[in-house]
Amino acid sequence: MNISLTDREADVMKILWERGPSVVSEVRAALADELAYTTVLTILRILENKGYVTHVDEGRGHRYTAAVQQHAARKSALQHLASKLFSGSTQLLFAHLVTDKKLTPKEIRHMRELLKQQTDEE
Repeated sequence: MNISLTDREADVMKILWERGPSVVSEVRAALADELAYTTVLTILRILENKGYVTHVDEGRGHRYTAAVQQHAARKSALQHLASKLFSGSTQLLFAHLVTDKKLTPKEIRHMRELLKQQTDEE
């Protein structure tokens, strides 16, 4: 499944992934930016139309739940990024991430462990 999120949609999805099922006012309160209630509701409805969110009736409102896993969204976003900016090469994407950022020794060890696990599985 190709999951495509705008920045605002990603902010809302992050809240649903972290907090679990939430009503509009809870999502709104958890956002870093001050958005109108109707704006947050519109974003949730768009996400629901895309199939990324579901809801159940709760009183006069709705409680929204993420319908896609955060891992799937991350994977889709990275595939999109690699495709659009790195000619589909995950190797180029990885190389850019490693060379563009000052990594701590701990981060480097962790990356090496992940790479070793990948080679061991092949």
